[in-house]
Amino acid sequence: MRALVQRVSYASVTVEGIKTAEINHGLLVLLGVGKMDDLTDIQYLLQKITQMRIFSDRNGKMNLALDDIHGHMLLVSQFTLYANTKKGNRPSYTDAEEPLLAKETYTTACDVFQSHLKERFQQGHFGEDMQINLVNEGPVTIWLDSKQR
Repeated sequence: MRALVQRVSYASVTVEGIKTAEINHGLLVLLGVGKMDDLTDIQYLLQKITQMRIFSDRNGKMNLALDDIHGHMLLVSQFTLYANTKKGNRPSYTDAEEPLLAKETYTTACDVFQSHLKERFQQGHFGEDMQINLVNEGPVTIWLDSKQR
């Protein structure tokens, strides 16, 4: 499972002109589901993402985690995180999970993150054409892969 984590002061999801999710001060997490990803990958990313110290303390040092600041999270499915660009000019997505299984895993991930973050959690729409609006703070953008622990 791959995650692109961005520290944001604002992020939202719009589908067909309707804003369906919105957060302030927290993390926008783009999540790609790969073949063979399971609950252990989700739990690893939950712990890593919520405990990663990438928010500034009062001295301006990145020393606080999402849970420390009671920040929000917006989780958006993003199969293109599994793009393979080694050959030619058209990316291959053969390492991404098949859509039906990916949706099931993404839904489980949303449930797990929701149970931890409660009202601080928002999500995108799997398989939909979404417009993502964000203000990246820093910028801080971090790549995680649950298979590279």
